[in-house]
Parts: sequence; structure tokens; C-alpha cells
Amino acid sequence: MSDSGIPSYSLGQLLRYMLALGTWGFGGPVALVGYMYRDLVERRQWIADADYKEGITLAQLMPGPLAAQLAIYLGFVHYRLLGATLVGVAFVLPSFVIVVAIGAVYVSFGGIPWMQAVFYGVGACVIGIIAMSSWKLTRKSIGSDKLLWSIYLASGVMTVLTQSESVWLFVGAGLVVWWIRARPTRWFDGRLHALGGPALFVALALTALPDWPTLGQIAAFFTYAGTFVFGSGLAIVPFLYGGVVTEHHWLNDRQFLDAIAVAMITPGPVVITTGFIGFLIAGFWGALVAALATFLPCYILTVLPAPYFKKHGKHPGIVAFVDGVTAAAVGALTGAVIVIAQRSVTDLITAAIAVGTTALLWQYKRLPEPVIVIIAALLGLLLHPLANHS
Repeated sequence: MSDSGIPSYSLGQLLRYMLALGTWGFGGPVALVGYMYRDLVERRQWIADADYKEGITLAQLMPGPLAAQLAIYLGFVHYRLLGATLVGVAFVLPSFVIVVAIGAVYVSFGGIPWMQAVFYGVGACVIGIIAMSSWKLTRKSIGSDKLLWSIYLASGVMTVLTQSESVWLFVGAGLVVWWIRARPTRWFDGRLHALGGPALFVALALTALPDWPTLGQIAAFFTYAGTFVFGSGLAIVPFLYGGVVTEHHWLNDRQFLDAIAVAMITPGPVVITTGFIGFLIAGFWGALVAALATFLPCYILTVLPAPYFKKHGKHPGIVAFVDGVTAAAVGALTGAVIVIAQRSVTDLITAAIAVGTTALLWQYKRLPEPVIVIIAALLGLLLHPLANHS
């Protein structure tokens, strides 16, 4: 961002970046939001740190996939509705194309036997990637602030214990910091005081369910899923299982596990697994409807409050609220690293891959993550049979 207030980058440059991130960005939501901070705030300085914090706060307060919401908000920062719309499409499109292609192969050949082997290596590698991303976000967002550290730690512990993320925790953290640092001395003077911002976001987080009854069962279910699942894309997994396998019987257990594996071994948002699931249910159009139904609610619930965030985001009460939510959000993301590690690190081999990935990224700051992911996939194919026979 230039001193004159004119963005130092074009919309085309931002779209190219989001296309690249959607194509090569492995590691799930924690890693993706970390990449955006590293690339857009630290290295290229296209986005101000304050704008990034506002975006991740809004993404945590609103339902839907975290990384996609943040990308949409960053597109809105300087290019408003057009930027938000095009950035959202650019970020999701590459991974959608990839999962549809994998879905076509999966259906044609009756499953993907090698997928578990690939996921064996990649899943462990992802732990190292997101651990480094979480560490960077923690260092930048929390600093030495004791109040924010207490919220961060509490949020991380709660995420590990419950293995889920709660919007009430984020809202509560924001209100605590607001109350301690910026509560108004006068409450009723006819104007929107510092309390107005938090109250607005609480209200928005509990409303605005799109009604698409004419789009059929797929659209209705995935819209509902996209509207009521908060936090990272991984939070949608148990919700999807209940609807896709248990309620509607669209997939069996084996197919559902393969769908989650596809989401983890492909770049971009984890929630794009809905496109793969949609393809298995009803081919290409099922994939398209499922993906649109999942992402449209998060798009609407990002662009609607975004103008308010941009206009009032510098108010001391809003700043305090944002600080509290950010601390809770980063704590939850750090806790998610432990939750994911419990599922992906299953033996000494996967532990070694996870630790090795972390060490490489720590030592070589500019080492491209896709290179590590490819190596981990090859190690998975090579070592998974040995693990099975040990």
C-alpha cells in the first residue's frame, strides 16, 4: 500500500497470486492463512497488517471456510465487491478443477488404492507446514501482550480438548479485551459506541441463512453446511459425515474417507472436498452445485459486513475487539495443529516426516512448500507398505 492510499498492486496481480496459491498452496486453512500473511503483508506489503487482522477476525466470526473468507476479504480491501468476487473465484477454482479430475479418475477406476499411501506421507508433512505457519502467526499477532497470551492459550487448550472451534469463544475473547481496554464511559448517548461493532458481528454470526429450496437436496445440504460450520475447513468434516453418510446415504464410509484424503492431498481450501463428494453423487453438475452451495454463504457473510469493518475498524473499541478475537483465533489454529497431528502422526515414520518438514522450513525460510509435499508423497508411496507390515 502506497503512502497516497493508492494500492501498490493491481487487481490482476492479486488474482494471479490467488490462482497460484489455490494451485500450489498445500497444508489446509492454517497454512493458507499463514502464506497470505507471509506473501501479502510481509514480503510484498500489498496488504496492511491491520487489514489482515480485520480479515482474519471477520473470517473467524462468520461461518464457512477460514482461508477462502480471508482471501475474499483481502480482495475487498482495495478493490471492493469486484475484487472480493474475482479473488474468491480465483482462489477456489484451481482446487475445484483438481478434485473434479480426481473424481473422474476415481469413478472410472473404482477407487484410488494408492491414495492412502500418499496421504500417509503428505498428512505428516502437512503437520510441519501448519506448525510453522502457526508459529509465525503467533509471533506476529500476540507478541508479549499478557492478556492476549492468556486468551491464546485458553483458546488453544479448548480446541485440543473439544477438537472443534466455537464462534462463542472468539466472540467472548473479543468482548473480554474490549471490556478491559475500551469499554465506553457513557452507554446511552444516541450514537454507535464501541459496543456497536461487537454487537453487530454477534448478530450477523447468528443470522443470514440463504434459502435455496429449489436447488434440490445437494444444494440445500451443502448450503446448510457452509452456513453453520465455523472455523477452519476441517471443522466441516464431522458435519459432512453426518449428512452425506449417515442421513442421506450418498457415500459409504470408505468413499467418505477417500474424499477427505483427496482434500488433504490437493492444494487450496480443505472444504473443496465438497466438490469431490458432489462429483461422486451426481457427476460434474453435482460437484459444481455442492461447491457453489458451500462457498456462497461464506462469500455473502464476508462482503456484507466488510464495508462496516473498513469504515469503523479503527475505532478503539473495534481494535480491542479485533485483538481479542485474533488472539483466540490464532490460539484455535495452533490447537488445530495438535488435533490434526493426532490423526496424521501414527508411527515413527510419520513423526520423522513431520519433524523433518518443520526443521527444513525453519532452516530454509524460502523453501517452496510444494517441493516438500511432493517429496513427502513419494516417501508415503515408498514407506507405507513397510509401515503396514511392521
